[in-house]
Amino acid sequence: MSLSAAEDDSRSEIHIPADIDWHMLDKSKFFFLGAALFSGVSAALYPIVVLKTRQQVSSAQISCSKMSLSIMRYEGLRGFYRGFGTSLMGTIPARALYMGALEVTKSSVGTATVRLGFSDTTATAIASAAAGLNSAMAAQLVWTPIDVVSQRLMVQGYNNCNSCKNAISNVHSCRYKNGLDAFRKILYADGPKGLYRGFGISILTYAPSNAVWWTSYSLAHKLIWGGIGCSMGKKDETGVIEGSGFKPDSRAVVAVQGLSAAMASGVSALITMPLDTIKTRLQVLDGEENGVRRPMTVLQTIRNLVKEGGLSACYRGLGPRWASMSMSATTMITTYEFLKRLSAKSQDSLSS
Repeated sequence: MSLSAAEDDSRSEIHIPADIDWHMLDKSKFFFLGAALFSGVSAALYPIVVLKTRQQVSSAQISCSKMSLSIMRYEGLRGFYRGFGTSLMGTIPARALYMGALEVTKSSVGTATVRLGFSDTTATAIASAAAGLNSAMAAQLVWTPIDVVSQRLMVQGYNNCNSCKNAISNVHSCRYKNGLDAFRKILYADGPKGLYRGFGISILTYAPSNAVWWTSYSLAHKLIWGGIGCSMGKKDETGVIEGSGFKPDSRAVVAVQGLSAAMASGVSALITMPLDTIKTRLQVLDGEENGVRRPMTVLQTIRNLVKEGGLSACYRGLGPRWASMSMSATTMITTYEFLKRLSAKSQDSLSS
C-alpha cells in the first residue's frame, strides 16, 4: 500500500513524492546507512538526554540552566556524554530492529486496512499506530539493558557536585569505570533481571508513546498539507475549489515533515511523561530496607514522587524531554525519509 500524503479530493491538488514501501527498499543499504545517520543524530542530542535523566531522578526541582552549569563546572564537557559509548553501541542493533519492524508492520497493516475498505486517512492512522507499537516493543529487547547501563553512568557524576549531591540520595552506590564494567557489575549483583529492570514499564512507556507519535505525525502531516491545499486552491464561479497542481520543492516537504514531527512530539511527551519518569527512576534508583539496598518497586516509586511534589514531580525534565523528542523526531523523520529515498531500489530492480 502507498501511504501517500497526496490529497485527491476537491481541494487543491498537491503532488507530494509517493511514499516508499518496504518491498521497494534495498535492505542492506537501508540498515547500513541508517546506522551511520542515526548515530550522528544520537551524538548531537545526547547532552539533552543526560539533563532529562538527571532531572527525573532528582528529589528536588533543579533548573536546566543550573544543571548544565553544574555539569560543566564539576565534570566538564565529558559529563554531558557519560554513557554515550554504551548508548551508541546499543543504538545500532536497536535502530535496525526498530526500523525493520516499523516498515514491515506499516506496509502489511496498511495493505490489510485498505482491503477492508478503510479510507486512506484512516488506514494511514491505523497502520502508523500499529507500526509504532510493534517497533517499540521489538526495540526494547535491546534498548532496556542499554538504558539501565547508560543511565547509571549518566547520573554517576552527581557525586562530584556538592550542590546536587543531596538531591539524589538513592542513586546506586556502585562506581563504574565504563559501560562494560557497569554491565559486568549489574549482571554479577542482580543477574539478567538487573539488566532488564523496568522492562515492563519501558514497554508501557515506549509502545504507547510510539503509537501516539506515529498516529499524531501521520494526521498532522495530512492536516498541514490539506491546509496548504485549501489556501492555494482557487474557487470557480460555483465556489468549488479547483486543483492548482502545486508541486512543492524538497525544502517545503522537509519543512512540513519537521513541523509534523514537532507537533507529534509535543502530544506524545505530555501523555507519556509520568511513565517515563517512573521508568527512569526504577532503572537508576535503589530503595533501602533494614539497611539493605534493594531495587525499588513501581508503587514505591510512585509514592516517592507523590511525596516530592505530586503530579508536578512526574513532569520533571519535561522541557528537556520535549526538546529532545522534538529535535530527535524532526531530524529522525527527515533523515528517515531521506534514508528511504537513498535506499530505494532502481526501477529495473523493482520490475525484475
